[in-house]
Amino acid sequence: MGRGKLRIYLGAAPGVGKTYSMLSEAHRRVERGTDCVVAFVEHHSRPRTEVMLHGLEMMPRAEIEYRNTMFTEMDVDAVLARKPAVALVDELAHTNIPGSRNAKRWQDVEELLAAGIDVISTVNIQHLESLGDVVESITGVRQRETVPDEVVRRADQIELVDMSPQALRRRMAHGNVYKPDKVDAALSNYFRPGNLTALRELALLWTADRVDEYLQEYRTEHRVSKIWGSRERIVVGLTGGPEGRTLIRRAVRLAEKGAGGEVLAVYISRSDGLTSASPKELAVQRTLVEDLGGTFHHVVGDDVPAGLLDFSRGVNATQIVLGVSRRRSWQYAFSPGVSATVARESGPDLDVHIVTHDEAAKGRNLPVVRRTKLGRSRTIWGWLVGIVGPVLLTLLLGVTPEIGLANDVLLFLTLTVAAALLGGLRPALASAAAGSVLLNYYFTPPIHELTIADPENIVALVVFVGVAISVASVVDLAARRTHQAARLRAEAETLSFLAGSVLRGETGLDALLERLRETFAMESVALLERRDDTEPWSCVAFVGTRPVGRPEDADVDMPVGDHLALALTGRVLPGEDRRVLGAFAAQAAVVLDRQRLVDEAEEARRQAEGNKIRTSLLAAVSHDLRTPLAGIKASVSSLRSDDVDWSEEDRAELLANVEEGADRLDHLVGNLLDVSRLETGTVTAVLRQTDLDEVVPMALVSVPDDSVELDIPETLPMVVVDRGLLERAVANVVENAVKYSPAGTPVLVAASALADRVELRVVDRGPGVPDEAKERIFGAFQRYGDAPRGAGVGLGLAVARGFVEAMGGTVTAEDTPGGGLTMTIGLRMEEGAPPFHPDATAGTT
Repeated sequence: MGRGKLRIYLGAAPGVGKTYSMLSEAHRRVERGTDCVVAFVEHHSRPRTEVMLHGLEMMPRAEIEYRNTMFTEMDVDAVLARKPAVALVDELAHTNIPGSRNAKRWQDVEELLAAGIDVISTVNIQHLESLGDVVESITGVRQRETVPDEVVRRADQIELVDMSPQALRRRMAHGNVYKPDKVDAALSNYFRPGNLTALRELALLWTADRVDEYLQEYRTEHRVSKIWGSRERIVVGLTGGPEGRTLIRRAVRLAEKGAGGEVLAVYISRSDGLTSASPKELAVQRTLVEDLGGTFHHVVGDDVPAGLLDFSRGVNATQIVLGVSRRRSWQYAFSPGVSATVARESGPDLDVHIVTHDEAAKGRNLPVVRRTKLGRSRTIWGWLVGIVGPVLLTLLLGVTPEIGLANDVLLFLTLTVAAALLGGLRPALASAAAGSVLLNYYFTPPIHELTIADPENIVALVVFVGVAISVASVVDLAARRTHQAARLRAEAETLSFLAGSVLRGETGLDALLERLRETFAMESVALLERRDDTEPWSCVAFVGTRPVGRPEDADVDMPVGDHLALALTGRVLPGEDRRVLGAFAAQAAVVLDRQRLVDEAEEARRQAEGNKIRTSLLAAVSHDLRTPLAGIKASVSSLRSDDVDWSEEDRAELLANVEEGADRLDHLVGNLLDVSRLETGTVTAVLRQTDLDEVVPMALVSVPDDSVELDIPETLPMVVVDRGLLERAVANVVENAVKYSPAGTPVLVAASALADRVELRVVDRGPGVPDEAKERIFGAFQRYGDAPRGAGVGLGLAVARGFVEAMGGTVTAEDTPGGGLTMTIGLRMEEGAPPFHPDATAGTT
């Protein structure tokens, strides 16, 4: 049985015609042959509404006494018993009289929907819970009867019943809404033109949002990529530059020109992370767009124009706002720029606005030189070689024979390369500068002057400086790339671990959070969740020290959707770590969803198993319960018959049949109750130390005396069991064995001790059970082979295993040597019991 459908007529104020429209729809459905009833409709003595009730079946109302006064409410039980196809329920936000089935009428409607009944209802915009404060500020009246927005949003259909304020006031003046003595007060208070206009706008905007949700769902389901200009959506392309604030304000002004305009600011970053905008400026722009009523989005993509267009078409945008490029004129020789590319590729359904600003054509600022990641000791040695090395080399060359300027330049270049290898760019530049000065002063004619006479020496010195700077730059770049590669390798290893956990189907949320805490060296990691923006955060899982209660209180927070967030405490992470943190957050959400899906699947499995058992129960009861009842009824009817003079032997036989049928019924009902207890988990074992020779004989009273051979040594250790459960389990196993054992061949019931357990074996010589069916026979309503109908419903072994497992034991089936089946019941031995010796003198019970 599926859930019923809800249709709601939404109005801006009382009297617009919601109930009238609902009753008109009911008449149309009745004419089409639909089973439609009036569960509760209040006509408020309005003649036209009252006339519409004629011809519709009306359900009786429930009468409730409250403070010595009788009130009427919708009779939910009567509607559920009648079970119509469609039920009309007026005033969805109504508060029921204390003592009713539910506190609110919308809760009554939820019951009808859950029972598969379609419901048509009505509600006014002022009764929506989220609009209570707005309506109070407009009308000065606080609405006490409200309905949660989510209840209305979940409706399958919402139809707005609209009417202009002037038409509604005329309707009231004619007496079609309120009685004449109340019209003047209503028109001069709640129903003023300004109030009605504001309430009408609220209703129109709320309905428009709902229509927009329907449109997005339709476009997604039908994979519509073409832009439908149903409402103005303006996308602002941000680069992280200072011109972004101008673009945002311009887009907001464009959106304000049309009703219901929406602004979406988007920043597209490269996936390799090598270029990025100022995080501080982006944060300022994000705050600005959110303060102005828009939304901020961060998209990763290597092709900025294509990413911007894809995003715009994905959100069904109608306009794009971009700024004039900050590049200089000569840079256009390499590419036309983002703005020109977007304008060219946008197509006829997407307008592109290119806005001028103060930063146009001023170029981009040079990036800040990053410090080389070479370590402190290497940097110090680099500076020593770059500054002290040229001085020492000059002193050394001054006391040795002259080797020529070319060799002197090569020696100084060697020091510069060494400084670059050790300390990076800056020590190498210092070494080149010092070397060039020393070469000019001490080794280039004229000596001891900073002048050069020979042009060839000038070339040599210039080449020296150029080579030194080039080598230093290459070494510094290599060092930065090495550091970046090491970081990317660590990120890749972490992401590979996450991907592997997804492929392996790992569902340990705590293990994932612990890995996250270890990866970033945090004190605690918590996964927080809330149902909506109005509810407080709750901690789903955490590791480490005491978690925070809100993302705002954490050192680092990473949102995952609208209602899930990771909160980390311990230290503030750099921006470059947020990509990996985002991957962890996404994986945590996936693991959480998987855990919940597993729980739901398990619950569905239990329900399916319960349905299967109920189906089997009905099938079994239809025959196995009626058979002994039929025998009892036939015997009793015969005994009560006056037409036959029964002899004493006949009467005794009929009474024996009645007793036998009653015993079979008692046994069957007992097993059914036991299975029900096992399925619901209400079997509680009261364990105590017990001797088997005290319990097993009591379990054999329901079988013939000569059908069982008992062999239980008196010296067996005591077992820890529930005597009642064990007796019932043994009785079921023995009865099953006797049922299948050949006539004249008794069933052997023997016990022995093995290690820390005592085994009770029930051995029969019947047809046996194949290996593939040995486990299946312990299922409920399972009967193996050609067991005749009426020989039981197949619950005995299921009950026996359930009871034994509740005591911590086991029940297994194995072949009997020579043919047959042996059922072995393993029970826990008393703790501290002395070891059992098989050769000891033992009696037999």
